[in-house]
Amino acid sequence: MGSVLRAAGCYQVSSIYYTGTRYDRARHFVTDTKNRYLNITPTHVDDLIAIAKHQGLKTVVVELVVGAIPLPDYDHPPQALYIFGPEDGSIDQNIINQCDDIVYIPTIGCMNLAATVNVLLYDRMAKQPNIEFGDDLIIASRDTNNRTKSP
Repeated sequence: MGSVLRAAGCYQVSSIYYTGTRYDRARHFVTDTKNRYLNITPTHVDDLIAIAKHQGLKTVVVELVVGAIPLPDYDHPPQALYIFGPEDGSIDQNIINQCDDIVYIPTIGCMNLAATVNVLLYDRMAKQPNIEFGDDLIIASRDTNNRTKSP
């Protein structure tokens, strides 16, 4: 979950919701090296679909489902709740049936949760019309250990 928190911070995610008990059992291992949990607190919920509806968010399942939209072809909604499955299973069919969209990341084999979250959030950011790429973003993104320069 530390890698998911770090991705959330890098891509300006406002909230993380989770179901089940895995995060509660793993949170004491502290793998979030950038302390993103200080700004984004993962919140346990019983029903992701209800949370999304209450907040007016589109629900997007990210899963290897036959007929899913390939991520490179996907137009992200302005406000979305992305639902990722467990690394050792699949998202419950009842949840998939209630979602607005189903996307998948074209790979050979499946990715772990942290990699999937990073790829999806990068794709969302890269497709934003008003994102400014350039040296200012590089400078703002570096930590104190990176001061390299172009030759």
